[in-house]
Amino acid sequence: MEQKVQAYFELKQQQKEIEQQLCVLRDEIVAYCAQQGVYETEVGGYKVKTVLQHRKEYDDQKLYASLPDPEIWRLLSKVDSHKLKSLIKLNVLSEEQVSPACTVKQVTLLQIDKL
Repeated sequence: MEQKVQAYFELKQQQKEIEQQLCVLRDEIVAYCAQQGVYETEVGGYKVKTVLQHRKEYDDQKLYASLPDPEIWRLLSKVDSHKLKSLIKLNVLSEEQVSPACTVKQVTLLQIDKL
């Protein structure tokens, strides 16, 4: 069992190092695409594609303060974007009511495929 625990620990360490390396490479590739002014390109037999997304994030306190009925908070219990979208779709809440609690972040997704 000691060997399994040791192997697990070492693999987790490697995973952290790999994730750090991937993060650096991802940032460099995304920066390269931005400098070139392209969202799709081919580099050495690979197709590189970046996709811009906008993600909404909500602040618990601000959202709670913007709710017309505190009982609605029980439906959410904590900020869950999917539940919040459902409540807006059902007209229980409006976009205007929750907008003070919302910040929109732009996220760039990176996809690389071998040609």
